Amino acid sequence: MKKSVYVVLTLLLVLTGLFIPSEEVAAEDGAALKRVQDEGVLVVGTSADFPPFEFYAEVDGERQVVGMDMMIAQKIADDLGVDLEIQDIGFDSLLPALEARNVDIVIAGMTPTAERRKSVDFSEIYFKTFQNIMIRAEDKDVYTSIESLKGLPIGVQSGSLQEGLAEQIEDAELMSLTSLSDLLLALKTNRIEAMVMQGPNAEAHAGNDEDLFTFVGEFEMEDDDAGSAVAFRQGEDSLVTAVNESLAEIAEQNLTDDYLVVAGEYMVQSETDEDGEEVETGFASDYWQYFWDGTKITLLISAVSVFFGLILGAILALMRLSKTALFRFFATAYIEFVRGTPMLIQVMFIYFASGMFFNLPALTAGIIAVSLNSGAYIAEIIRSGLNSVDKGQEEAARSLGMGKNDALRHIIFPQALKNIWPALGNEFITIIKESSIVSVIGVGELIFQTRVVRSISFQGILPLFITMMVYFVLTFSLTKLLNFYEGRMNHD
Repeated sequence: MKKSVYVVLTLLLVLTGLFIPSEEVAAEDGAALKRVQDEGVLVVGTSADFPPFEFYAEVDGERQVVGMDMMIAQKIADDLGVDLEIQDIGFDSLLPALEARNVDIVIAGMTPTAERRKSVDFSEIYFKTFQNIMIRAEDKDVYTSIESLKGLPIGVQSGSLQEGLAEQIEDAELMSLTSLSDLLLALKTNRIEAMVMQGPNAEAHAGNDEDLFTFVGEFEMEDDDAGSAVAFRQGEDSLVTAVNESLAEIAEQNLTDDYLVVAGEYMVQSETDEDGEEVETGFASDYWQYFWDGTKITLLISAVSVFFGLILGAILALMRLSKTALFRFFATAYIEFVRGTPMLIQVMFIYFASGMFFNLPALTAGIIAVSLNSGAYIAEIIRSGLNSVDKGQEEAARSLGMGKNDALRHIIFPQALKNIWPALGNEFITIIKESSIVSVIGVGELIFQTRVVRSISFQGILPLFITMMVYFVLTFSLTKLLNFYEGRMNHD
């Protein structure tokens, strides 16, 4: 019976999220355009691992998302008379973020395919492009056409146009990943034999990595599949019209060529001495700040989530042990639901669903999701610890005149804490590692910064090794600290 109740409750929660009504936009009266101008900011969603269109670079000593698309975004914001805010999100999460109102528009080298037009609107195409095949340089005489790739493992970015085009390669075994950096690493390590990439992006990577080689793929494409456009929520015609006016000016003045030149300059940034000579710098000196920033955010998420997770877990544990049936039911249902769903889905649900009502920052959404998830596991740890204390301890305390709450606080809980300390320590360490999941919504923690470094440095394995060592230092240090306090408790 209880299992049936849990299933029904789970379905109700899921369906509630699916059918949250979104705010309708009255396109004919210019509501969408007016909303952006009234707020004074245009929030643009992108996936900044796609040079020369969008990628990270140092600008006047400050890390920024740059590239041709971002210059177009700045031009649009200037024409609208508003500030520009850029949200870096995984490519396959961009359209969900748009529909959930987390961003106003999407500019990410996105192709306006017929499938995408079913859920979002698009501007006029602002950049005509072509599709390339990326292979290892050593194989450039082996793979010379899409026919030569028959039956081979091919890499594509999930949710991209290239994912569909790759199906034209006969009997191809497709590997779909969110990050282009991961795909390039898979290519270099012989996990795949080739990648389908947008032409300028492929040329940018091949031009900066002598181990890669690219050539134009002869794919059959519809006219709409041959370019990039800006994506909008459906019905926001006033905003589409305003953006199209900016894109028309860009086309008339042929600004995309200038933007690509500037983007190329950002891609070849180098340090120079007083005489203007290029200075050779090491990988660590170039990118340590990225790893440090990511580590700080990871520690922040972990510390805050542990704090609130402990509070929530203690409350839920006491509710499960309560004599009130309603409290027990609510706590049990919550714990079962959270433990029965992946944290990745929970993070995305909280971030995207909240966007339909208010603008919840990605970092805040990530902390909330990790805290709510951790609370469910900590609740079970605490409950098992309380149950492990002999009933005679409470009876002895009560016989000495102590109230139930005093007995729990001074007698039961200290003994339970000693029993559950190793399990709590494991949960704390797990939170540090699983906080990396929030990178999918654009939170700049350690995994997110690693993706950025891999994108701008054209290095695949070294950033992963550094990140692995950082996580090891964090978890090993915490383990030693927890073991120290465990030893002290055992001597008390």
